[in-house]
Amino acid sequence: MKARWTKRMKPLRMNNKSKGLTNNKTSHSSPQITKETPVQYIKGVGPSRAKLLNRLGINNLEDMFFYLPWRYEDRKNLKKIQDLIFGNSETVFCEVVSSQIITTPRKRMKIFELTATDGTGFLNARWFNQAYLKKYFKKGQEVILSGPVKGALIAGAALEMENPDFELYGSDDALIHTARIVPVYKATEGISPKQIRTLMFSTFHSYAFVIEDYLPGKILERNRLRPLQWALKEAHFPEEHNDVSSLNCASSSAHQRLIFDEFFLLELGLAHLKNREAVEQGIPFVVEGELLKRFFQRLPFELTGAQKGVIEEIKSDMARPLPMNRLVHGDVGCGKTVVALASMIIAVGNGYQACLMAPTELLAEQHFINIRRMVEPLGLKAVLLTSAMKNKPVESIAEGDARIVIGTHALIQESVQFHNLGLAIIDEQHRFGVVQRATLRGKGLNPDILIMTATPIPRTLSMTLYGDLDIAVIDELPAGRQPVITKVLFPSQKDRAYSTIHGELSKGRQVYVVYPLIEESEKLDLKSAIDGAEAFRKMFPERKIGLVHGKMHHDERESVMTMFKSGNIDILVATTVIEVGIDVPNASLMLIVHSERFGLAQLHQLRGRIGRGGYDSYCLLMAYPPFSEEAKRRLKAMETTSDGFRIAEEDLAIRGPGDFFGTRQAGLPELRIANLIRDIGLLEKARKEAFDLIEGDPLLEGYPLLKETLHNKWMGRLELVKS
Repeated sequence: MKARWTKRMKPLRMNNKSKGLTNNKTSHSSPQITKETPVQYIKGVGPSRAKLLNRLGINNLEDMFFYLPWRYEDRKNLKKIQDLIFGNSETVFCEVVSSQIITTPRKRMKIFELTATDGTGFLNARWFNQAYLKKYFKKGQEVILSGPVKGALIAGAALEMENPDFELYGSDDALIHTARIVPVYKATEGISPKQIRTLMFSTFHSYAFVIEDYLPGKILERNRLRPLQWALKEAHFPEEHNDVSSLNCASSSAHQRLIFDEFFLLELGLAHLKNREAVEQGIPFVVEGELLKRFFQRLPFELTGAQKGVIEEIKSDMARPLPMNRLVHGDVGCGKTVVALASMIIAVGNGYQACLMAPTELLAEQHFINIRRMVEPLGLKAVLLTSAMKNKPVESIAEGDARIVIGTHALIQESVQFHNLGLAIIDEQHRFGVVQRATLRGKGLNPDILIMTATPIPRTLSMTLYGDLDIAVIDELPAGRQPVITKVLFPSQKDRAYSTIHGELSKGRQVYVVYPLIEESEKLDLKSAIDGAEAFRKMFPERKIGLVHGKMHHDERESVMTMFKSGNIDILVATTVIEVGIDVPNASLMLIVHSERFGLAQLHQLRGRIGRGGYDSYCLLMAYPPFSEEAKRRLKAMETTSDGFRIAEEDLAIRGPGDFFGTRQAGLPELRIANLIRDIGLLEKARKEAFDLIEGDPLLEGYPLLKETLHNKWMGRLELVKS
C-alpha cells in the first residue's frame, strides 16, 4: 500500500482522441445526434432519468452542455489517514480491509460499512440505505474516498466518513469524482449530484463534437476568448485550472468565455430591436398645440427643471417620423405621471388615441382617477379597462370615442382593438416584459412607446434590460418635498412609536399605518390590517381611523382614500395598496408594521407617500426579530439613505441580479452564469461588440450560425431570425 501511495494520481482526461469524441458530425458512434436531440436519447439517460433531468431544465443535449456546476470542490490533495483533520472535507487513497451490512434494530435501516487503511491508520466509512454497495467493495480493493471527516464514536477508534463520494481505483470512470477539482451540480430527488457528474462526463466524452463556435473569430481575438468547446469542457471538468477559488467565483477563462456569450447574445437581440425600430416609419406628431398649452396652464403647480427637460426630450422624439422608444425613470414622487400625461396630450391633440398599461388593477385605478380628473376639463374622455370589469369599454375604444385608455394587461388581449393608437405608455415595465411591450405596440401602426418606472434602475440593469431604449432620468424632486427621517424600532419600543404618532396628530398632521396582510395569518404570525385598525380605534378613541385594503370594492376604497386626503380621517390603516397613487401633503408619519417582511424597493415606495408637505416627516419601521441578515441590510439601507438610486443598487446587491426583477421579466434570455454586478466589465465589452456587429450587418447575413443561435436563445421572439 505504501508503494501505491507514492504513485501520482491523474484525473481521467477528455480530449479529441478519446473514444467517441470527434469533431466529425458524421462520426460512426452517433451519426444522428444534434444539439436538439432530446435528453432521453443521450447515452445513459433513458425515459425515467430524462423526466428527472427535465425537472432541472435539461431537455436536450445542448441543455446538458450548458447545465453548469454551481460550485467546485478541490479533491486533488490526497491525504494520508494519519493526517486527516476532523471537520475538514478530505480525500484519501486507501485499501478495503473489511465490509459489512448492519441492520438497525428499530427502523430496520440497512447501513453499509467498510473499514479501510493506507498503512498509516484506519478509516471507517458508512452509507445509509445503500446495501447494494457491498458488491463493489471487496477486500483488497483500492478506493478513493472524499467527504467530511467525523470523529470516532469510541476514543482511540478510527476516524469516520458518512456517505462519502468514492471511486474504485482502476474502474472505467476512475477519477471523475475524486483526486481532482470536482464539479458539483444541483440535483433533484431521484438523481444525485454524483450521478449527474458521471452522466455529464459521459456526455462530453461522446457528444462534444456537436458544440460549434458561433462567435465571429475577430470578436474572439479582440477579447482574448477561448473556443466554446474548450470552455464548456473546462467549466465542467477543469484540467487547466487548478485554482478552485477562481472556478467558484467564475473568473476562470472558461467561465469568462461563457459569461461573455450570455451577455453578447442578450445585447445582440436588443441591438437588433433598436436597429429595427430605428428604420421603421413612425408618426411625426405636431408637438406644440393648443391642447397641450391649456393642459400646462391648468396645472396647480410648477414643473421642476428635470420634468421640463424630460418633456422636451419626449417632444423631440415624438416630432420625428420614427417610433419613439424611451424609458423615463426616477425616484418616488419625482412627477413621472405628469410627464407621461403631457405626452398623451400631444398624441390626443394630433387626433390619435393614447393608452397607459399598469401592472395591477389597483395601480391602473389610481392612474385612471388622477388622469381623468386632469383631462376631463379639457374635454377628453378617459376610460378604464381591467380584466375584472363586467362592462368593458371595448366599443368606445374601438370607435375612438375613448381618447385616453388606462388599463392592465387586459389592454393586450385580442378582443381589444384601438381606433388609431398613437402612443402607448407602460408603467413599471419590469413587471411586464419585452413580449408584452411588443404586443401592445402591435395594437397600433408603430405607435410611440414610453416606459416609466418609479423603481430607480441601476446603470447595469438599464443597459441590460432596456438596451434597446433611449433613457431619460427625472433626478429632481418637486418643490416642498422634505427628506423623511427613518428609524427602525422593535416591539419593546412600541410606546415610542405611539408617542410619535400622538405628537404628529396633535400638530394637525395625519398618519399612515401599513400592515403586510389583510387578515391574521397564523402561519406567519403577522399583524393584520383589520385587527390593527381595531386596535388603533381603541388606542386613539378620539381620532377618526380609516381602513383600506386590496379586497375592498374599488368605489369603497376610493371613498376612504378621498376622506383621508380631505382630512376627514386622521389615521389610515392600510396594506400596500397605498404604495402608489395617493398624494396627501398633510400626512407626515408612516408606521410600517413587520417591516422586516417587506422588500427594500417596496419600503422605499411606501416611504414616498410622506414628506410631501413643507414640514418634517417620519417613517417608523417596526421590525419583529428574529429576522435574516438580508432583512437587516434592507432596514439599515432605509435608515441610512433616501436616495432611490442608492436604494436600488443596494436592493440589487442584496437580492442578486436574477431576482431583482422577478420572473415576470418575460421575453429576455436567461442569464445562467453571468452576474450583472460582478461581470459589468464583460457586459460593456459584449454590448459594444453586439451593437457594432448589428450596425455593420443588421440581418446577420454573414453569420448564419450566429443568427440561428440568436433565434434559439431568444426563442424566436425576434423577427430578424424568421427570415
